[in-house]
Amino acid sequence: MNFLTEICKFLDSAGISYSENEPMSLHTTFKIGGPARLAVFPKSEEEISAIIKKCNQYGVRFITIGNGSNLLVADEGIDAVVIILGKDFAEVTLIGDDVIYAKAGASLMKVCRFALENSLSGLEFAYGIPGSCGGGAFMNAGAYGGELKDVMFKCDHIDANGGVGSLEGDRLELSYRHSAYFDNGGIITGVYFKLKKADANEIKSAMDDYMSRRRDKQPLEYPSAGSTFKRPEGHFAGALIEQCNLKGTRVGGAEISTKHAGFVINTGNATCNDVLQLCKRVADTVKAQTGVDLEMEVRVTK
Repeated sequence: MNFLTEICKFLDSAGISYSENEPMSLHTTFKIGGPARLAVFPKSEEEISAIIKKCNQYGVRFITIGNGSNLLVADEGIDAVVIILGKDFAEVTLIGDDVIYAKAGASLMKVCRFALENSLSGLEFAYGIPGSCGGGAFMNAGAYGGELKDVMFKCDHIDANGGVGSLEGDRLELSYRHSAYFDNGGIITGVYFKLKKADANEIKSAMDDYMSRRRDKQPLEYPSAGSTFKRPEGHFAGALIEQCNLKGTRVGGAEISTKHAGFVINTGNATCNDVLQLCKRVADTVKAQTGVDLEMEVRVTK
């Protein structure tokens, strides 16, 4: 039995949108990646739950993505059901005076602007991070000394069996670029942020400052997945890479940015293999010259 055929029949009957052999280069900020065997575009938590249960019934692997900003997809694509949380999961609302609830597909940029509109402070550091709230929560995204764990206190999810649930406080297991969702197989569907009332002009000034620094120092004009390597304890990855004179190093269409050595960029025709070869060359060189191990922050999926 062709289990994917059976899943497509179910999706048709349930009125859930999907696409076969969907190019993943269209769904990642790296603009790299072969086709997903089946990409599904749910409109509700109920549809996500139904999709997961159907995949489990047939033993079909599934993964979930949002904005694809920290993702490198293999050139041969993904032999799985890819659940894409898009515009139907972009709602942002205010709860009480100081709590923002954002669905997982809402961009961090949108949430930061919403916080500004409501004179709420605490997310300024995240202004300019290209990911979605779900992806940001999954990896505890951070920048400029701030992390989502500083303001995020709860996540709603669909678990690996299709059940609805949530995690709160210490149960989120938030640490550097890590959350409990790395290990539990759950799909984050909503995120709660506890912020503080502040002067809107001061919030805007901080957001503008962070954005200005990003534009000055980061290669935003090229497709990338943001910071490519995790920060080694006691060091900065970009500084180590620059110290080893690796700026501008290329493999195929992948390049260590000459603007910021912590970024691998797609100069136009990079493949996943180009990026992986370049990252290995960089890690090997940094290890040989400095003794420091570099670990990729970008998740590789196939």
